[in-house]
Amino acid sequence: MFLDLLRRRNPAFVEAAMALHRAGQIPANAYVLDLDTVEDNARLFKAEADRHGLKVFAMTKQVGRNSGFSRAVLRGGIDRAVAVDMACAIACHKAGLKTGHLGHLVQVPRFEAAMAARDLQPDYWTVFSDDKAAEAAAAAKAADRTQNLMARIHTAGDTFYKGHEGGFPAENIAAVADRLDALDGARFAGLTSFPALLYDNATRSVKPTHNLTTLARAADALRKAGRAEVEINAPGTTSSAVLHHLANAGATQCEPGNGLHGTTPLHALEDLPERPAVLYLTEVSHLHQGRAYCFGGGLYIDPVFPDYGLKALVSAEPTVADSALRPVEIPPPSAIDYYGMIDCAGHPAPRSGDTVVFGFRGQAFVTRAYIVGVRGIASGAPRVETIENIFGQAEPWPNLS
Repeated sequence: MFLDLLRRRNPAFVEAAMALHRAGQIPANAYVLDLDTVEDNARLFKAEADRHGLKVFAMTKQVGRNSGFSRAVLRGGIDRAVAVDMACAIACHKAGLKTGHLGHLVQVPRFEAAMAARDLQPDYWTVFSDDKAAEAAAAAKAADRTQNLMARIHTAGDTFYKGHEGGFPAENIAAVADRLDALDGARFAGLTSFPALLYDNATRSVKPTHNLTTLARAADALRKAGRAEVEINAPGTTSSAVLHHLANAGATQCEPGNGLHGTTPLHALEDLPERPAVLYLTEVSHLHQGRAYCFGGGLYIDPVFPDYGLKALVSAEPTVADSALRPVEIPPPSAIDYYGMIDCAGHPAPRSGDTVVFGFRGQAFVTRAYIVGVRGIASGAPRVETIENIFGQAEPWPNLS
């Protein structure tokens, strides 16, 4: 699905990545980023967000918190990140992005709060409970700061992914705000929930969820209680094409992730302003009984779409031609993806060492893949800028040191 998008809207990227792999400069099992396109995407996204009066915090987990990605986003005008967890926050901070939002979706562990308050100094820190609010406030006080706290809220009818649950009852938000304000070292700043927008497969469109309505109603309750300024953080399936939904609901913050590399579900269906800027590259290991086995480690299918026939480009030369497309079977999510299995029928048959390119809507941070940033594709002189692990740390590939 996203491979077709890549071949049509960014073929030079696909061919450059394949050529760099053929030259021994990109390892197998790597998410590869077109950093020039990321920069362009960030710039146009920031302009649209500014038009709607929305603060922008970049999400980096989908591309493994890559430092090159963070720097490209920064060059594009977005200077703050949302950290899904502390590993994200640390990687983005080291790459030069300020911590705009911390604690959502993953709360800050107790003994990491001091470092977060002192060293990361987030603009906003989301808490799910009074206990976590007290930890954040105490850490901020020790760092001689007053921390802006966001309350994660919920009510009946809201949507949460399994394992994402938590937060304050929306019906009690006025009392919650008062309690957070009473903490020494903190102040109540606003509200958040996830997902505020969600792709709907039935209508093939992105729609506001009940969570966004909950945020708007809670903000209205706070205004009636005398709180004139309330930040509303509304993440989920964010591209420049859907920012009007957030602005119309009163949101003040947005958090593009896949949108910055052109792989939200809507990008697969419509030509949105952002172009695709990420692919997954590997190579054929060996052949066995009519199949070519390619190295895995980052084979990830986002379950946002129903099952579909997976294909990859398989070639000994850089190409986006239809003739290089081959059906591929990958292990189910319950298995370890040591290899993907490529159909060898037809001519020319895959050979050991051939380059293999997939178009995934990835979540690189949950894989064991390399993350490779490439610059210079736009000028015709592509070069590898970064080869890192999923924590945004440099890898010494292909040497040991």
